Amino acid sequence: MSSRTPSILKIDHEHCRAICEEIGERLQIMLRPETRELPERLRLLLNRFAEMEQDPAPSIAPSMEDMMSWPIAPAHIGEAR
Repeated sequence: MSSRTPSILKIDHEHCRAICEEIGERLQIMLRPETRELPERLRLLLNRFAEMEQDPAPSIAPSMEDMMSWPIAPAHIGEAR
């Protein structure tokens, strides 16, 4: 019985760029205005992306209101002695 583990694929910048360009060219062909329908898988992925975009991402920065309620630390805290 053979173990199938995914191998890590390492490609250089030149090949990565070529792959991205090829994907872009194929998407341009698939998404031409005269194309009546998207492939089912692509339509599902676009719908999923649109759903994800509707939910606001949580902010990692505190709001100004939150910061205004924080106590002010004395100036000597954190200073080197």
